[in-house]
Amino acid sequence: MKHGVSLLAASGLAVSRMKYSAGVSPYFFVCDHASRRLPRALGSLGLSPTELKSHIAWDIGVAGLADRLAERLNACLLLQTYSRLVIDCNRPLGTPDSIATLSERTRIPGNEDISCVEADIRAQKIFYPYHDRIRTELDARRHRERPTLLVALHSFTPTFLDVNRPWHIGVLYNRDARLGQILLDLLRCEDGVIVGDNEPYAVSDDTDYTIVVHGEQRGIPHVELEVRQDLIADAPGQTLWALRLAQLLDEAAPLLIPHGKPLSCDE
Repeated sequence: MKHGVSLLAASGLAVSRMKYSAGVSPYFFVCDHASRRLPRALGSLGLSPTELKSHIAWDIGVAGLADRLAERLNACLLLQTYSRLVIDCNRPLGTPDSIATLSERTRIPGNEDISCVEADIRAQKIFYPYHDRIRTELDARRHRERPTLLVALHSFTPTFLDVNRPWHIGVLYNRDARLGQILLDLLRCEDGVIVGDNEPYAVSDDTDYTIVVHGEQRGIPHVELEVRQDLIADAPGQTLWALRLAQLLDEAAPLLIPHGKPLSCDE
């Protein structure tokens, strides 16, 4: 991208897309890696069409799962609309994975040797507007005294660096395990479901952004859910997991919002 050329020129696409904004559920779903779209200004980042369809570019199946789940629960859903390869909206700015030069074993030529100015443009055009939108929505809910449970939805590849991952779903959290622990207990009662407790990833301040900033720092109950991609790669799988998670989330909500108001961290 030449200096001075607008990153999102002619794309015609906002950096986030809201669905079911009138939903009455306490759940607020976000999808950081919902799309594999690249801005035209960046071309293909030096990658093949096959690579751009793979898990390195997006969380396969998660947008369909999120849509079905939010619709079933009548919950607000916010999706990020550009590939994680442009800038990862669930990584702190300036960390190695924020603008990755290597994903699993795939080099990302278009991300190598980019300048600080180019990195800042990506942050200004995509990262900040996406998180500002989340912040605005959560502020509005708080202003209306509306109970909120934040859920970040992701998916993970069944094999990474030749290591098989047996889990069907991972429940991720950091310091605040209120919602995470409830869902762990409920999922472990599901026949045939292998549940990861902070697996295949663990949340930390250095590696994660969304639930750390918008969940922990606000003191609202939150969780990150990771579903294995082969289980939600098609519509039937997405529907099956949406039904399962909707039922469990319905069971979890009253345990955190017993009187219509979520418990604070101090309660």
